[in-house]
Amino acid sequence: MQRVKLLSDSGLSDGRRLFRAPDEGSSSLEFITAGLLLLVPLVYLVLVLSAVQGAALAAEGAARQAARVFVQAPTEAEGFARAQRALAFGLDDYGLGDAAVGMTITCVPQTTPCLHRLASVTVAITLQVDLPLVPAVLGLDRLARVPVNATATQHVSRFWSGD
Repeated sequence: MQRVKLLSDSGLSDGRRLFRAPDEGSSSLEFITAGLLLLVPLVYLVLVLSAVQGAALAAEGAARQAARVFVQAPTEAEGFARAQRALAFGLDDYGLGDAAVGMTITCVPQTTPCLHRLASVTVAITLQVDLPLVPAVLGLDRLARVPVNATATQHVSRFWSGD
């Protein structure tokens, strides 16, 4: 009489090996799935943060330069024109030339004309940053905007000769 061992390759005689599915190939599939689920939002977050940071740097630099050129202008009309050019140049430098932007210029003390000795000129810039990869379907591109604000203050020189 011959004895036959049914589970001779595993050494298990209670049948546990018979019902286990093989694991070959599932770890690479799990890695790809988990990697995509984590990598795609992370890449989008980096894109959004870089767009907002670039807009913040552009707005801050444009506000500072607009305030500088305004206080150095010989007249207020020339100051406003120079400030507009500085704003356009600063935004174009960061690739934001078509962004929705607003600029306000205030003077302290509030006198007319604004440019006189020791006056303070404050330039405030508000910029709407479009989030990347947002489609223009149903107005989502208008809803997915981040406001960025920047202000800069410059003083008119005590040696200013426009008075």
